[in-house]
Amino acid sequence: MSPHPVVQAIIDLSAGAVVLTLDVFTGGTACVLSGQPLDTAKVKMQTFPTMYRGFVHCVTSTYRQVGMRGLYQGTTPALVANIAENSVLFMSYGFCQQFVSFLAGKPKEAALSDVQKACAGSVASIFSSMVLCPTELVKCRLQAMYEMEASGKITKGQNTVWSVVKSVMRTDGPTGFFQGLTTTIAREIPGYFCFFGAYELCRSSFADYMKCDKDDIGVAPIMFSGGFGGACLWLVVYPMDCVKSRIQVMSMSAKQPGFFKTFMAITRAEGVRALYSGLTPTMIRTFPANGALFLGYELSRKLMMKQFDA
Repeated sequence: MSPHPVVQAIIDLSAGAVVLTLDVFTGGTACVLSGQPLDTAKVKMQTFPTMYRGFVHCVTSTYRQVGMRGLYQGTTPALVANIAENSVLFMSYGFCQQFVSFLAGKPKEAALSDVQKACAGSVASIFSSMVLCPTELVKCRLQAMYEMEASGKITKGQNTVWSVVKSVMRTDGPTGFFQGLTTTIAREIPGYFCFFGAYELCRSSFADYMKCDKDDIGVAPIMFSGGFGGACLWLVVYPMDCVKSRIQVMSMSAKQPGFFKTFMAITRAEGVRALYSGLTPTMIRTFPANGALFLGYELSRKLMMKQFDA
């Protein structure tokens, strides 16, 4: 028996929260222990592409200048962002699948196509952007604080989450946390279309090859599908993410123009290549992190759904 839509939403929300809660509290997490230094290198290279020769130079320079602490700047808002984003994303994904099914005129029990699921993921990302933008702003500012101070753009850096929050509130008020929101949404909509679309397409390919249901393809195919989805997301949206990071970080020193003007300014002054600064650590990070994300989501969701099939 299918659960009530409200119960289904709770299952999707719980599944999204379970995977990130496990990720935070287990010792070998890609996101926290391995992923954060890679994400820090990405943000530094996006905002100051001429300061570092490449990924390895960025990591070694940061370690030499600030120590290991410098590679883990912004970890707390990163954890909050991941938990909030994925909980809202997967809850909204369940709702949006029902909405897409309604628009397509499908019967209640009919399965959506991979493209329709990609559309549902794309719409769901609008809701997750609302909780992601403020926490990403704090995270990005902390990660690029050393470079902002060293380049003379700010006189004194804020080294804690609370100091960044107070600075934003004092300078721009509550709306200051949503600088870069338009760019975040512009990144998320096509990004999550590719994310969920590539994930579902990959799962379908495994199911066809193994001649089984998509839910029964096993651990390794699920992880590969999740990693593939994450890789597709970043390859498509990385330039928009670069623009978002610039807006959120550089707004510490002066009011920044919107997405289009910032995009054009980067391409004119630094070339298209600057929009892809930091892509290497992002791709290294995304495959294991998103593979684990979807594995935790699918297993916890499947376990909860079994209660209604009995």
